Amino acid sequence: MHPSPFTRSEDYGTLETTKTVGEIMDIGVPLKELGRYDIEPLKAAILAQPESAWLGNQYRQLEYEVHEHTQSIVMVFTDGSGWPNIEVKRESGWPLFAEHAVPLMHQILKDHYPPGGTIIRAMAARLEPGGIIKPHHDGHPSFHHGHRIHVPIYTNPRVRFMIDGRPFRFEVGKVYEINNQKRHSVMNKGSEGRINFIFDYIPPTNIQRP
Repeated sequence: MHPSPFTRSEDYGTLETTKTVGEIMDIGVPLKELGRYDIEPLKAAILAQPESAWLGNQYRQLEYEVHEHTQSIVMVFTDGSGWPNIEVKRESGWPLFAEHAVPLMHQILKDHYPPGGTIIRAMAARLEPGGIIKPHHDGHPSFHHGHRIHVPIYTNPRVRFMIDGRPFRFEVGKVYEINNQKRHSVMNKGSEGRINFIFDYIPPTNIQRP
């Protein structure tokens, strides 16, 4: 186990080498609305990025067929290798978004989740116009032990997000937790990309630190 090279708040981690334990997470509903938050500083930072930033990290679309129509700017990430001992690393999106994303994530976590856990992924994800994310559930064990939180950044009325066979519409300015243990899919029939900021939080009961 290595010491963490990442900035931490008093109560919520932003990443380290860690061991995930505990029970599979199921929030019991397809989608949970977490309320309204001031996303404008993060939204401005994300929308200001040039196209080259969106094309710099192609791991998700190459590794996961369902994400072939997406592009991502990744802040922090683990691919889950070595499970349950996983390493979470800063990526190219950290200097672009951390100033605004970290306080927002910590506020959401403070309001809704127990302190002392770890954020293992955080990224801006764009679904291209006409693109789809095919029906799937997030199968790797690292997805089964945490909360997957979506912060809508930019959308249009022709985006359809399906979870467990039910359609949902995400509103910019609100934050949601999705049940990624249920089959879910997204279709963007609009003429502009849909952008969400997404992060995964493992609560303290499901994490072991060195």
